[in-house]
Amino acid sequence: MTEDLTTAAEAAGALPEHAVRTALLALLAERGTLTSTEAAAALGHSSGLCSFHLRQLARHGLIEEAPPVDGRARPWRLPQQAPAGDREPAEHPEPAGAFDELARGLEDESYRRWLAHRADAPAEWQHDEAFSAVVHLTPAELAAVADAVRDLLARYRDRDTDPAARPAGARPVAAVTRLFPLLPDGR
Repeated sequence: MTEDLTTAAEAAGALPEHAVRTALLALLAERGTLTSTEAAAALGHSSGLCSFHLRQLARHGLIEEAPPVDGRARPWRLPQQAPAGDREPAEHPEPAGAFDELARGLEDESYRRWLAHRADAPAEWQHDEAFSAVVHLTPAELAAVADAVRDLLARYRDRDTDPAARPAGARPVAAVTRLFPLLPDGR
């Protein structure tokens, strides 16, 4: 996974390989938002070192500041996609860029980590809701399904920045949706 993160970051013209930055990206993918103090506690580094690397990742567009919770802490997150209503449909969408590859790699790594450590979770958290389906859609319907999923998840976004909005027992949960056309063989 470190190689995937490094390759994607270098391809984006970002930063040379660095273990702290790679660990920070993986931690952000897992937790959603993170301050330098939280990163330091999780990774065993100083807050100053984590703060420096978080700023470097932001400078290169790999992360962004999240809305502050208490006015003092400076939380960071992976870049957020514009809400469905704010996006303009692309007639000829660009192929996935290096950041998209980085995000997919982080999603895959987080899921592999979950599978490897599922038995360590409390009993009520030892299951997941992974599923897949093949449906027949038009391009407009594909976009509508994606918008519906985004709208559904948007109901819970305030919990990212407002811990008081989280019900007791709530934990970060990865919600990964990939909608893509299945191409015929040979293409």
